[in-house]
Order: sequence, then C-alpha cells, then structure tokens
Amino acid sequence: MPLPDAGVPWPPPAMRAEYAEMAVNDAWYSGDPARLRALYHHDHGRPSERRRWWHWSARHDPSHGRPDHRVHIPLAGDIAGTSADLLFAEPPSFTVDDTATQARLDEITRGIARQLAEAAEVGAALGGVYLRATWDLEVARRPILTAVHPDCAVPEMRLGHLVAVTFWRELAWNGAVVLRHLERHEPGRILHGLYQGTADNLGRPVPLTEHPDTAGLVGSLGDDGQSIATGITDLTAVYIPNVRPNRRRRGSPFGRSDLQGLHPLLDALDHTWTSWQRDIRLGAGRLIVPNQYLTSRGPGRGADFDQDQEIWAGINAPPDGGETLTINQFAIRVDEHERTAAAAMSQAVRLAGYSVQSFGLSGDVAVTATEVAARERRSLTTRGKKSEYMTDPIESIALVLLQLDRALGFTPGLVVERPTLHWPDGVSEDPKSVAETLSLLEQAGAISTWVKVTRLHPDWDDADVQAEVDRIRAERGLTAADPTTVGADVLPDGEPDDLGDEFE
Repeated sequence: MPLPDAGVPWPPPAMRAEYAEMAVNDAWYSGDPARLRALYHHDHGRPSERRRWWHWSARHDPSHGRPDHRVHIPLAGDIAGTSADLLFAEPPSFTVDDTATQARLDEITRGIARQLAEAAEVGAALGGVYLRATWDLEVARRPILTAVHPDCAVPEMRLGHLVAVTFWRELAWNGAVVLRHLERHEPGRILHGLYQGTADNLGRPVPLTEHPDTAGLVGSLGDDGQSIATGITDLTAVYIPNVRPNRRRRGSPFGRSDLQGLHPLLDALDHTWTSWQRDIRLGAGRLIVPNQYLTSRGPGRGADFDQDQEIWAGINAPPDGGETLTINQFAIRVDEHERTAAAAMSQAVRLAGYSVQSFGLSGDVAVTATEVAARERRSLTTRGKKSEYMTDPIESIALVLLQLDRALGFTPGLVVERPTLHWPDGVSEDPKSVAETLSLLEQAGAISTWVKVTRLHPDWDDADVQAEVDRIRAERGLTAADPTTVGADVLPDGEPDDLGDEFE
C-alpha cells in the first residue's frame, strides 16, 4: 500500500477516537497544569453540567492579576515511571547459541535498556508504544532501535498483529501551513513522504529536499523515488500493548493505559491538595483593623495592603471610636486533608495495578526479599503481566536488528538467530537471607557447591560457575587425593588388578 493520497484529512478519522483518549492521558502524564486547564476548559464536547465537577475546568483569568492557586500532584507520571522501573530498573539480557552472533548481539543491544525503559513508560501512560529498527551511517555502524510514541502512528492490524504502520511527525509550522514527514514501514521496505498541508489536512506531497531533516533520505531512495529497501522480509517495527483488554473499547487491538478510569481520582487528589494549600493561605495570622491603619496610596488612590503582612482587612470606624485590633486565624485541617489525599492516592495506585508500597505510601520497611514480594505482590503481578506482552515483540525486533546488521553489510557473515530475552528477578534477594538459606541446606546435605554458586551468582554462566567451584574446592583441600583410595587398583606385588578378566 502506498503513502496516503493528497488532500486527505489528518490525523486519519479512524484514529481520532484513539488520539483523543491519548490526549487526555498525555495531559495528566505531562504534569503540566497549563495543559490540564486547556484540556478541560476548552473541552466543548463535555456538557457544562459535567464539566463543573472537574477541578481543572474552573475558569481562571490571569489578566485580573490574581495567581492560579490550584495545585497539581503529578501522580500519573509517577505511575508510568514506576511501571518502567519495575520492568527495566535492571536491564534484561539477550542470548543466542552462536558465539560470534552473541558477541555482535551484545554490541547492538548495548544501552538498549534506555530505549526499552522509555518505551515502557510511554506505553504505561498512553496504552502502548512502537519500537522501530532503523540505521544511520553517520550515527553508528550498526542498526539502531528507537521508541515511537503511539499518538504519532497510524497502524494496520490483522488478527491483533501489526502488519504495517505509518509514523508521522510535524517538522515545521508557518502560520496555517504544516509540513509533515510520513514514514511508512512495510515488509521489505520503508516509504518516506513529505506533505505540506494544514492542521487538519495532509495537503500535497512536496520533495523531501524541502526540509533538512528529510533531505538526506533522497540518496537512499529506490527507483520509485519514495521507498528504501531493507533487504529483509520482516517488518522493521513492532507494537507493544501496555496491557489488554482495552476496557473502554472491547475488541480493540490497542492496549489499555494505566491511567484509564483514574482521571476522576487524579482530579480529586489535585482538588484535595488545592484545598489544603488554601487552608494554609487562609490560616495565616491576620488582624482586622480600622481603615486608617492601612497604607494610603495618596488622594483618590485609596489604600491597600500586603497579603503577607499581618494586617488583613479594615473596618470603617472613626478615629476616636475606640475600636480595637481583632485577631483572625482559621484552623488548618491537616489531618483531614492528609487522610483524604492518601486515600485518593492509594485508590488510584491500586486501580492502576500496583501496590502502595511501590510508591512509598506505607511506613513499614520490608527487610527480606520474601517480605518485599509479599507486600508488593500486586506490583510484581502487574510486572509479570506486562513482561509477557513485551517479550515476543522485543525478541522480534532484536531479530530484525540482526537481520539488518547482515543485510546492510555491517556484519556480512553473521549467523542470524532469534534472540531469547531473559528478564531479571523482580526482587533481589537479601545477601544475608541467601547466605542463611545456603548454610541450612549445606548442613542438611541437600545442596552441592555448584548449586550454591549459581544461587549466589545467578548472572554467571557455566564457565564462571565451574571456575568458582574449582577455587572453592582448592581452598578447602578437596582436590587432594584421598589417601584411603590411593593405589586401590594395584595389587601388593605391584601388578595391575586384572582379576576381572577371569570372569569374562
């Protein structure tokens, strides 16, 4: 299928509902109060009677000179970041059988955990993410893996699997004119197109040389003037859903965001913190005094006061009226606000699929790995579920990286194998707990030196384990010959023991 025709609506109408949902999640994920104000204040599709219930839909006119005291707690970003940390705080490893291929795979995947962590965080916030294999000889002499955000992609799915995808980005704005670069990935080729249109229309194709970011692609294009052959049959992009199903759109091939259904709780959390801060502002000690005590700005210009000073308001009283100063101080409802905020956060975190301990909401400190696993069971369950969704796409794109490495001539004789992805344990065992366990097993005679070394160093290969076992045996003198068996195969007269031959 070629690139889109000129003059089509953009983004495509079929993706508008998905993009709209991503825009809401993205606003909360960004942690930017200005974006939240813009989202809910200008959301004309939401009835006014419903919009009143949203904390961020309240009108605020900065031209009046009054600051916006609404407080935003970026819990959505924290949820997405925690999801990525659970998956990639310790980088996974890739293995193949061929030694030379393994060495090259290690070079290609060096630092890949950074891209995977970015992909995991974006996927948690927006419901999914794409991984793209590409190359640039001026950047590196190897294929490069990049993460592409889902609100810049138009995928084609078949039976829940990605068969083609068009990535797009806006390169330039000039008034109402928008310049977009479209990059379509199909099996065996990548198509590039540059379009000049408007905010909601793709417009007409223009030469790739019209923008410096795409001009360098011209020399790599094929005879059709828009595609680059990859030299392999596999698709050079994969889609990773966050989790499924998408509860809002059952049957959709797209993943479900961790933030789906949490927006009212996130809004309530911001409302609670805003109310708490308002109590602090109003609870500052003030004095009510006669007007003549206020600072005069001159005839006809009235009097004013500093909000941070103790004099808060004045009353009309004659100078000799005998009015006294009145103390005015409101209570600050610390406990009520703290418990309300903690309840909102705990509920949001739980509905997102995580344990409150993962967000520091529990005062108890787990000592052993067993205690950590017990207290963070919900988080570890979600981690396991997400890793299942990620394993096959990541292995597939790692295979594509090896295929491109050979096809593009980086490593011509490379033996291509499908890599296997190995996830590290979600919880690292406490060294003291491991040592005590191994000691008890040794006392019971139920464990070998080999198994003890592998338990203590699970990241070691067989050669490293064997070397350590040999060192341990040498230090303990276990490699010396047993004096009770020396010469057991020799008769007293020095002749070999061939008695067994008589029974043949």
